[in-house]
Amino acid sequence: MAIISWFCEEKRALLITRESMEAAVDKREAMASSPDNEAAGQELKGSGYTIAATAHAVDTDSWQQVGLLLVIGFNCAYVLSFSNLMMVPLGWGWGVACLLIVGGAAWYANWLLAGLHVIDGQRFIRYRDLMGFVFGRKMYYITWFLQFTTLLLCNMGFILLGARALKAINVEFTHSHARLQWFIAATGTIYFAFAYFVPTISAMRNWLATSAALTVAYDVALLAILVKDGKSDKPKDYTLHGTQAEKVFSALGAIAAILVCNTSGLLPEIQSTLRAPAVRGMRRALLLQYTAGGAVYYGVSVAGYWAYGSAVSEYLPDELGGPKWAGVLINAAAFLQSVVSQHLFTVPIHEAMDTQLQRLDEGMFSRYNLSRRLFSRGVIFGFNVFVTALFPFMGDFVNLFGSFALVPLTFMFPSMVVLKIKGKSGGRWHRVWHWGIIVASTVLGVATTAAAARLIFNNARVYHFFADM
Repeated sequence: MAIISWFCEEKRALLITRESMEAAVDKREAMASSPDNEAAGQELKGSGYTIAATAHAVDTDSWQQVGLLLVIGFNCAYVLSFSNLMMVPLGWGWGVACLLIVGGAAWYANWLLAGLHVIDGQRFIRYRDLMGFVFGRKMYYITWFLQFTTLLLCNMGFILLGARALKAINVEFTHSHARLQWFIAATGTIYFAFAYFVPTISAMRNWLATSAALTVAYDVALLAILVKDGKSDKPKDYTLHGTQAEKVFSALGAIAAILVCNTSGLLPEIQSTLRAPAVRGMRRALLLQYTAGGAVYYGVSVAGYWAYGSAVSEYLPDELGGPKWAGVLINAAAFLQSVVSQHLFTVPIHEAMDTQLQRLDEGMFSRYNLSRRLFSRGVIFGFNVFVTALFPFMGDFVNLFGSFALVPLTFMFPSMVVLKIKGKSGGRWHRVWHWGIIVASTVLGVATTAAAARLIFNNARVYHFFADM
């Protein structure tokens, strides 16, 4: 009965007195944004904490638009590597169990974080602002470091996957083996152009229909070929290989990859674009992501493992046995869709640089702001292209940012905020629950980071700089 009582109390508390909160949200969101001008330019002050103005749009989008953006964003080209990264190290039993457990835990953690979007009438459009408001300046910078590290590594993974898709298309038509680095440079250039002309999350609304069509195209074609190949008489091996230590480290890396599959570490930034009520709208968008979206990216991951077993490639189209046109379609659609998806996971970095470099009293496409954005986008993508070309190890990107940064951003920090805000008023079971999350996520983060570091060390010994993968 104590647990049931605590759960009911927890649910009421996390709604943060919804009626009064929504009224506060409406008032604060009206101050925080101006739908008619993306460069709102004002500074917001609450509880003695000052939040910088933003050059990007806030309070403009519906929850349906954000939900579709999440579904498309998480069904990106990364899906083509998840069969190898998630299922091969775990096998059927542990693999399916971890998919469900980690996915459910990520859903709950993001649901919790969405409820912290407004505190004491103050709306937080950046994750680092939330942590700085609650814990002080040091946590602001720690969050900034973890979040931006995550987003940079994520973008490098996108560039690498896009380059693999272009190289596969090139081989189908020319049978030449141009170096992967040329395709990395081409991919980075195209991503740069999209980020330059579509500068904000809200501006992506005009591309959602196209991106959704591309997602459906390559997912349907991919699943059709996977079913055909899976029904073939070719023998499949589902056993786990390696020593016991290798199996443990590989399993930890797979758990990190499953977390990457389900969360981004930038929920407050995405939520900032929502119209009031932002808390209810974000939770509806999350429901869409973890049901419709999750069914697709989990389905592709499981189908790839079922079709090819432990031999499945880290880039799934390399295994496909269908006609040539199907392979080209999947690679082309995945590449074009990734142009839109990658932007979602890099926007917070762009927002920070745009806010610092641009004139907030001018529009995003003024001559001055265009020149400043050219510089900032060039620096970001120039750096990412160089590092990706230098270390083209596909799995390392996924495992590293899933373990090192996403674990605390997803699980640890929201529970820390809830404990700080509610203190002893939440009750004993409330404190035990959230302290349990903090301790468990700390252990998980350390273990999975060690596994990712080991993987990087092993690959660094096998591959040389600028390796042609």
